[in-house]
Amino acid sequence: MKEIHLTVTNDTGLHSRPADLFVRTAKLHSARIDLFKGDTSVDAKNVIKVILLNVSQGDQIRIVADGDDEETALQLLEELVISDFESVDERVTI
Repeated sequence: MKEIHLTVTNDTGLHSRPADLFVRTAKLHSARIDLFKGDTSVDAKNVIKVILLNVSQGDQIRIVADGDDEETALQLLEELVISDFESVDERVTI
C-alpha cells in the first residue's frame, strides 16, 4: 500500500469534469484506490462519491492505492492533479 498527499489547485476543485477525469484515470488500474479529504474517504473509482467528497481549490487530499499497479496508479493520479486535470493518459480522453 502506498499513498500520496496533494493540494488541489484548479479553480473548480474536484467537481464535474475534473472528477470524471480522476475517476476514469483511477479505473485504468486494478489497485484499490481511495481518496481522502480529512478523515473522510471514498472509492476513487466512483464518480458520484468523488463529487460528493466536495474537494475545493486549496484542499489537501490523500490518495491511497493498494494492489499490483499501485505505483503507476498514484503516479498518473498525481500528474493529473498537478496538471490541473488535463488528461495525462491517452486512454482517458476529454
